[in-house]
Amino acid sequence: MEKIRYYDIRYVRGTVTSIQTENRVIENAGTSFYGKALFRVLGEHGWGYYCASSIDMDDKKTKAACLEKAAASSRLAGVHAEIADVPFGTPRSWSCSAKEQAETPLEEKARELLLLESSANIPEICSTSARYSEQYQDVIFEDSNGYEAASSVCRTLFTVTSVASRGADMQMNYEQEAVVGPLPLAKYIPFGEKCAKRAVELLDASAVAGGRMPAVLDPAIGGVFAHEAVGHASEGDAVRDGVSVLAEKLGEKVGSSVVTIIDDPSMHGYGYEPFDAEGVACGPTELIKNGVMNKYMHSRETLAAVGLDTGDAGHARAEPGMQPLVRMSNTYIQEGDSSYDEIVAECRKGVLLIGSRGGQVDPGRGAFQFNAKYGYLIENGETGKMIRDVSLSGNILSVLHNIALCGKERKMSSGMCGKGQSVPVSDGAPYVYLTDALVGGSGNV
Repeated sequence: MEKIRYYDIRYVRGTVTSIQTENRVIENAGTSFYGKALFRVLGEHGWGYYCASSIDMDDKKTKAACLEKAAASSRLAGVHAEIADVPFGTPRSWSCSAKEQAETPLEEKARELLLLESSANIPEICSTSARYSEQYQDVIFEDSNGYEAASSVCRTLFTVTSVASRGADMQMNYEQEAVVGPLPLAKYIPFGEKCAKRAVELLDASAVAGGRMPAVLDPAIGGVFAHEAVGHASEGDAVRDGVSVLAEKLGEKVGSSVVTIIDDPSMHGYGYEPFDAEGVACGPTELIKNGVMNKYMHSRETLAAVGLDTGDAGHARAEPGMQPLVRMSNTYIQEGDSSYDEIVAECRKGVLLIGSRGGQVDPGRGAFQFNAKYGYLIENGETGKMIRDVSLSGNILSVLHNIALCGKERKMSSGMCGKGQSVPVSDGAPYVYLTDALVGGSGNV
């Protein structure tokens, strides 16, 4: 029989309550249960996996049978792997629950979501929708070294969307809030009207003439840059595989000295993880420190492959029943010492970009393109006309060097990150001033 070099078991179980409304009608509402255990075995030829549905972690016979199935698959593996020895600490248990929210009837939550969506029904709004989700997830981890850890985490979010229409012109806006712990919907009912008013304002906004110019990024699109452009390029598997523009740059100046970018799973953002999918305790990792490439994010496998001195383990994440991948959690640009007014005044003539509508990035080539929700022209050091259909493009390293000022206050935004698997994350930044940016748009202003 082939030798088992290491094994671990990660059992994830929980419930998800979701409600969807559209044009003030409840489309669906309900609660579902999930539970999956991944048995992971490292043999002489590589990894083997076996996924089981809900199990009793105290049933030694069942666990042994599942481990044997994982071991059998490891005998078919063809990619040798090593894992780094990392400090795990003492056995631990974490809890971040929301008892009162969990006990609130589904009907009451649906009623509050309808009120939130209904507040978006103002003149010139032709369509509205809203979504609410609350998840309670327990994780139980143990490995072949006798290490054990457990956590219980609640995550809650809502999104409201408004579509404004005037003749053939239609503009959409959304507002979202996502937290670890409870989220009292009644407090956020005014967000519907806020969302709708911005959608209507976009009907009167102008297209921007694209080109190179100074730009100010708000915390949302600045956070997207930190996550998409820098974060993915700092993940250990991309570095190991040579598909990151930041590979082999440890100790090198990759940005201006005002730039520090951190990923912190232990922060109570939407990507909070007290320990990762390999049981490793989580903490902050300074990816870029004062403009210098400082560390990469790692799993135990990529840390062993790239080098023990290249960064931190504790960044392996996974959907229930799936194999761990190197992933971000809560990623942000650290605050600076400039006020918002100072940043806009320093920009003088350019654009202020606000919010994110997604985009794309190639971490290997270092190229990216992100769409803003909207923006404003900056003229004579003051914000002016509202603009729409505007984007930010460029090269990761060039933009990092062009960051001249960072604001004093940081704000985080939340969502899901897809990399073969979908996991909760947050990202953020203060207001950020770029001395030179490639702004995309069309038309004259």
